[in-house]
Amino acid sequence: MKKWALITGASAGIGYELTKLFAADGYNLALLARNEQRLKTLSDELIQRHRIESKILACDLAKPGAASNVFESLRDTPISVLVNNAGFGWQGAFTESELALSTGMLETNVTALVELSYLFARPMLSRREGRILNVASTAAFQPGPFTAMYYASKAFVFSFSVALAGEFAGTGVTVTTLCPGFTRTEFHERAQMKRPSRLFRMMSAEKVARLGYAGLMQGKPIVIPGLMNKITSALARSLPATFTAKIVRKINGK
Repeated sequence: MKKWALITGASAGIGYELTKLFAADGYNLALLARNEQRLKTLSDELIQRHRIESKILACDLAKPGAASNVFESLRDTPISVLVNNAGFGWQGAFTESELALSTGMLETNVTALVELSYLFARPMLSRREGRILNVASTAAFQPGPFTAMYYASKAFVFSFSVALAGEFAGTGVTVTTLCPGFTRTEFHERAQMKRPSRLFRMMSAEKVARLGYAGLMQGKPIVIPGLMNKITSALARSLPATFTAKIVRKINGK
């Protein structure tokens, strides 16, 4: 019997690349994103190419209760892999954005991830088998002036996910935290983030997904794709937060 994987943020970027990897390995897929037409196109493509089953869930995880609705929709589907990839950011002064943008970011990046992890981990633990991949970021390792909410949300994802990996040790359920650096996706355009390309070389979403997928299947607790990302992340964690915050502030052009 083929296993089922639920992937949030499946229609673009890292999530889209992950769907192809799971499908190629024979997983049936539950695909979640906001854009229903994109999901239908992706689902048809994967079914035709890999002869898998697919379910689509078009919803906005920023809306309270969305995670519970997703779980209810998949109650009879034995999800053995959960990929919490959905998330978004925004660059700008905290008080210059609408409050709803910040709370929506928390709902998507933090609350929905926690709720989905809770709801789907419980049956995994009962079966003593399952994998969870939570997508954080190298932004998790320092404060981010003028991207404050996004950096803080990813710091939570990192701490929470690594803690879960420790809790679940020996249960048959693994938790992997993927921490990409700058990656070529739609994320930066949506977040209105501008980065000088000469300073920040972006990895392809395909490469990030491939490394994350390999780490997930190996049961690694943390995956930081790319040597430079590993170095800068280690450096950020070794320096005072006030110092790294000043660096990020300069990067953001303030």
